Amino acid sequence: MANVKKEKDMVKSRLVVLARMFYSLTDEEHQMTNTEILEYLKEHDAPANEKTLRGDIRLLKELGVDIVTIVSRPNRYYQGKREFSVPELKLLIDAVSSSRFITTKKSRDLGAKLSSLASDNQKKELRRNVYATNRVKNSNESIYGMVDTINEAINSHRRIQFRYREYTGELKPVLRNDGEVYELSPYALFWNEDYYYVVGWSEKHGNVSSFRADRLVDPVITEKRAVRKPEDFDLDDYSRRIFEMFDGEPTEVKLEVKDDFAKYIVDRFGTGIETEPSSDGYFRVTVEVSLSPTFYAWVFRFGGEIRILSPAKAVDEITEMAKKLAERETI
Repeated sequence: MANVKKEKDMVKSRLVVLARMFYSLTDEEHQMTNTEILEYLKEHDAPANEKTLRGDIRLLKELGVDIVTIVSRPNRYYQGKREFSVPELKLLIDAVSSSRFITTKKSRDLGAKLSSLASDNQKKELRRNVYATNRVKNSNESIYGMVDTINEAINSHRRIQFRYREYTGELKPVLRNDGEVYELSPYALFWNEDYYYVVGWSEKHGNVSSFRADRLVDPVITEKRAVRKPEDFDLDDYSRRIFEMFDGEPTEVKLEVKDDFAKYIVDRFGTGIETEPSSDGYFRVTVEVSLSPTFYAWVFRFGGEIRILSPAKAVDEITEMAKKLAERETI
């Protein structure tokens, strides 16, 4: 009886060593022969022979490990399908590395964890050389816990309380309104421009408001039930207005755009809009935005190659902004 148990333990141990070997050392470009596998098992105190090796590989396949056999002299083996392909891992690592929301330390940690999903040889391909321009990385390590707290509150239909961080002209962090505690019934988390925002009913403002998640200070879930979403509130519409062109009354605006700048219209508004030819090298397009300094700043970016034609209110407001900027430059 003792010998049977010992033999079972040896098989379990050998299967673990074998599974780790396939996972770490093999892939489509790096295969191992019977002889190499048997030598590896021997070096790791899990000896086997040709017959037991065939049985072990068959058992691993039954357990769901995708071991590919190349019939040859000798046979060669490698682990096939993995949770993520190398191109998928590259994409995820690049996204993690360039995200402003994720701290430098967390980016390194997550990158290492993602790399561990590949074979040792594939890891060399995952040494990325992608650099994001103008990316000021977040330094707030507690943000991950904050997001979890907000998500839990949404799922449990509870309110959260928090204080909110702002910055002085000297870029020093301060608490808004001398540390006033805000109460919010969170409806959703939005990801925009590499930051998380929580959207919900604000008791202080008496309406649906948004707060940047990494600026929340000590958020806690209360026992109070969350206020139900207003019947006319639509999350998609809200996110479009708030995060695409900031808050304000939705307004149809006609723009004249240089042909070479069409890509910026597509980036901002998509391709599901109609255009019409204008003067040579330009076209006109009507889009719905919220008139705000954020929208006008977006137009200013293009140095006159995207121009507001109507309504008159929008033309007047951007003209006034331009005058104020010119006055500041002459001071």
